[in-house]
Amino acid sequence: MVGLILAGVLAGCGNAQTSSDKTSGSDTSKKTEATLSGSVTAAGSTALQPLAEEAANEIQGTNPDLTVTVQGGGSGTGVNQVASGAVNIGNSDVPSADKLEDKSMADKLVDTKVAGIAFAMVVNKDVKVDSLTEKQIQDIYSGKVKNWKEVGGNDEKINVINRPASSGTRATFESTLMKDAKIDDSLGTAQDSNGAVEQSVNSTPGSISYLAMSYLVGDKKDALKVLNINNVEPTTENIVAKKYPFWSYEYMITNGEPKDAVKGFIDYVSGDDFADTVKKMGYIPMSDLK
Repeated sequence: MVGLILAGVLAGCGNAQTSSDKTSGSDTSKKTEATLSGSVTAAGSTALQPLAEEAANEIQGTNPDLTVTVQGGGSGTGVNQVASGAVNIGNSDVPSADKLEDKSMADKLVDTKVAGIAFAMVVNKDVKVDSLTEKQIQDIYSGKVKNWKEVGGNDEKINVINRPASSGTRATFESTLMKDAKIDDSLGTAQDSNGAVEQSVNSTPGSISYLAMSYLVGDKKDALKVLNINNVEPTTENIVAKKYPFWSYEYMITNGEPKDAVKGFIDYVSGDDFADTVKKMGYIPMSDLK
C-alpha cells in the first residue's frame, strides 16, 4: 500500500513538471514581433515612386495601424520638402547635397541607400540606331549632332526630349553621361515624368530621351525602343560588373536619423524580405550592390 502511494506521488510530480514545460512553451509561441504604427509621408523622385508605393502597400498589409503616403514631384522637391519638414522622407535619385537649396541643412539630412536603378536612352521606334557612345550622346544633347545620319541612322532630324532641372534622373544623366559637356536647353522640349517621356517619345518622330528602366517592366516592357550605350545593355549584371555607366542609387532622405515607423519603412524597402519585389519591378536590391 505504501509503495502504491509513493508511486502515485512521483507520477503526479512528473505530470506537474510536464504541464509546467508545456505552459512555458505555449507562452513563448504567443510572442509576436512589434508592429509599426503611425503615419509616414514621402515625396520626390518619380523613378523611385513606384517602388515606394508598392512597399507602402505591402507593409501596410501587415501593419494595419500604419499609414504610408507616397507622392512624386521630382528629387529636388523631395529633398527640399524633407528639409523643410513638409514630409518625413525625401525620395531622390541623387544624394541630398546635389538638390538641397538651404545649404545650412546639409549636416542635418541623412541619406539612406535603398536600391539601385538603371536608366536608359530611349528613342522613337522609327529610329534606325541600336547603340550610341557616350560621346555621341553628349554631342546630341549639346546640339553638335542634329541628324540621325551623323550617328549611323537615317537622314532624319533628332528631336531631343529632356527632363527639367529639378529631376534626379536628369542629374544622373548629367553626371554619368554628359560629364563636362553642357546640355543645350534650347533644344526640343522637357518632360517631368517617365510617363510623359514615354508619350512624347512615342508621338514624336526621330525623338530621343532617357528614363528609368523600372518604368519599362510589365505591360510597358516594349513601350519604347531602348538603346545600348557603348554596345552594352542596361542590365543589373552589367551594372554590377561596372560595364554600364547610366545608373544610380535610390535614396530615402530624412531630417536626422530615421526613427520608429519611418525607420521601419526605410528598412523594409532596403531589406531582404522586399528584395524579390525590387527585382521584379526593375530595380536592383541593395544586397546585389554591396
